[in-house]
Amino acid sequence: MKSSNQRNFIDKESIFGPDNYKPLPVVLSRAKGVWVWDVDGKKYLDMMSAYSAVSHGHSHPELLKVLHEQSSQLALTSRAFYTDTLGPYLETITSLSNFDMALPMNSGAEAVETAIKAARRWAYLSKKIESDKAEIIVADGNFHGRTTTIISFSSDANSKNDFGPHTPGFVSVEFGSAKAIEQAINENTAAVLIEPIQGEGGIIVPPENFLPDVREICSKNNVLMILDEVQSGLGRTGKMFAFQHSNIQPDGLILGKALGGGFMPVSCFLASKEVMQWLTPGSHGSTFGGNPLAAAIGKRSLELLEEENLIENSRVLGDFFKNALIDIKSNVIKEVRGKGLWIGVVIDPNYVSGKDLSKLLLKEGILCKETHETVIRFAPPLVITKEEIEWALEIITTTLTQIENKANISK
Repeated sequence: MKSSNQRNFIDKESIFGPDNYKPLPVVLSRAKGVWVWDVDGKKYLDMMSAYSAVSHGHSHPELLKVLHEQSSQLALTSRAFYTDTLGPYLETITSLSNFDMALPMNSGAEAVETAIKAARRWAYLSKKIESDKAEIIVADGNFHGRTTTIISFSSDANSKNDFGPHTPGFVSVEFGSAKAIEQAINENTAAVLIEPIQGEGGIIVPPENFLPDVREICSKNNVLMILDEVQSGLGRTGKMFAFQHSNIQPDGLILGKALGGGFMPVSCFLASKEVMQWLTPGSHGSTFGGNPLAAAIGKRSLELLEEENLIENSRVLGDFFKNALIDIKSNVIKEVRGKGLWIGVVIDPNYVSGKDLSKLLLKEGILCKETHETVIRFAPPLVITKEEIEWALEIITTTLTQIENKANISK
């Protein structure tokens, strides 16, 4: 039962904002580490991390310090001038990822748009594809953002219906099939743009040979291999970048979410000098992209991932969490998949819907959310402890048992 205090805030959002989200019925007001509290003081374990944007935990003290110090000195100038924070940030992120250059933006979708523009310009000016004929191969079930260009190659009808006309130049093939990508390549192919693991699609992990095969195919055909790691990157899968599980190096990399340390939107597109050379003055930019505050937070967020062993914590506790979920004896669970602290639990809709299970877990103090109706995603901040995961596992197990018992009684 929601308090009148919570009801008031929920009603205000419903009255003054369009219904383009379906939030769970809880009004959050503060957070620390892996925990959040609602306006009535009830405590919840955050198993969402704002879709990986809060990987460092809420209000990380080191990032909070950077936020305060940098915002009191210099927060925004636009790229019309040099600053003393952007260069060091770019140096840090390129050296960590083994790329020549990074172009800073704000949201993940902006970084994807940047990658698309960079790939197309490279295709025309370096590869010499005929003007306005460049194609980019994408994967069925993808999620890269919600701009008009990006939804044009989405498989989700709800994301694109009645938003046309859609942007041409994209070819979608089966995710996880290198053969399908190879067959789709032609003389106009500029790039392959894929997620190494599909997040919004339901934590879909492709076959182990998929990325290495795609890397080989792209190299053979002079096609850019661009990976969207907005969600999967920066320690989420137990490696700094998900592509490192496959021992490859893509031609382009898109990062965001956790780069902002849970404080502000920070994203970037990384690539070689050959690709980046064509982004000349006036061809692309952003008023807020690469601002002094974002650069300072981005640099520190990258450093903390290694200093505090958050990537290793993701790997170790991710394996523990995933195996423990697999070991739960419940007919409600059909499959458990994922890497690191990025886990998808496929549930049997004959027992419970994803939405209803999320609400039941919310009632017991766990924040999570379904995707595609039957997959519950668990992606806690990387600072989570084993004890906190064990606490969550007890609640998850008890909740699933109650659901199954109720279903058996009704039969």
